[in-house]
Amino acid sequence: MPMINLAEPFPILIALLLFVLVLWFAYESKKSVITGIMLFTFIAILVLHALEFTLGNLSAYGATLTIRSIIIDLIFVFLSFISYLWVDDIEAKLKKKKSIDNSLDWFWSKI
Repeated sequence: MPMINLAEPFPILIALLLFVLVLWFAYESKKSVITGIMLFTFIAILVLHALEFTLGNLSAYGATLTIRSIIIDLIFVFLSFISYLWVDDIEAKLKKKKSIDNSLDWFWSKI
């Protein structure tokens, strides 16, 4: 069984709530570092789940839960990366600097 179990609805709801709160805080403060920290946190959780799956002696049920947690981790990593690019674009426009990546300008203009 994974140490941080993101395969159940309640922990997913808590993680989603924390994700939204951190994203709101990053948006209000206009600092992409905050979403970058969130991204690296989800990557670290993903690495821990992957190590637990490969190195751990799991039962069939524990392996299923770990695989589900890895899938949820990948979704949160993707959402964190997109939110990092979004807040970085907002911060770059505010400071009149070049953004890290301008390839999603067509997407941000529609939001």
